[in-house]
Amino acid sequence: MSRKITIRAFKYNPLSKISKPHFATYELEETPGMTLFIALNVIREKFDPDLSFDFVCRAGICGSCGMLVNGKPTLACRTLTKDFESGVIELMPLPVFKLLKDLSVDTGNWMNAMSKRVESWIHTDHEPEIAKLEEKVEPEVAQEVFELDRCIECGICVAACGTAIMRKDFIGAVGLNRVARFKIDALDKRTDEDFYELIGDDDGVFGCMSLLACEDNCPKHLPLQSRIAYMRRKMVALK
Repeated sequence: MSRKITIRAFKYNPLSKISKPHFATYELEETPGMTLFIALNVIREKFDPDLSFDFVCRAGICGSCGMLVNGKPTLACRTLTKDFESGVIELMPLPVFKLLKDLSVDTGNWMNAMSKRVESWIHTDHEPEIAKLEEKVEPEVAQEVFELDRCIECGICVAACGTAIMRKDFIGAVGLNRVARFKIDALDKRTDEDFYELIGDDDGVFGCMSLLACEDNCPKHLPLQSRIAYMRRKMVALK
């Protein structure tokens, strides 16, 4: 049996001189298997074509549809409306990131800056020869690297982080996860000292308060807690 659900969506256009932050309320018929992504599309098609939100894959792969759902950062495409017993769902944009409009935020430029900051590429001591086979890597090491590479850069771990909300220069769990990925990679020749230069301060690994909301909310269930602890142990040894 279907029911009516109420969605309160944050609306604000920073580029408009007349726009003011407010919530718009929509009531719609819930359908079997309805996700927030589906609900938002219904709202945009039937009630409010001006409502802005992001999506690409609709399958929890691209990370575009991250938002606060009743105060919790999550992916709209992976969130079922039936899981909210009250039938009332409040949507807000992710904090920390630049607001573009309504529920849409700019995670791309933030992630790009983070990637450059941690020098997110293999550092080697020789010129790669693309005509030759890549260097062999032990399967266990490769599996560890692949596990951390599953990060979809949705920004949810950043939005859930108390330090990132308070301090705009904090690299966040996504950045520390990225550093751990290259630290583990046998093809990367950087030393612990090199990584210390990148994250050995309060804007890096020592800024983490270990609240672990990052891992609690990660939609890909990455082992962020153990990777942050791993990097902290490595960096503490150099202090």
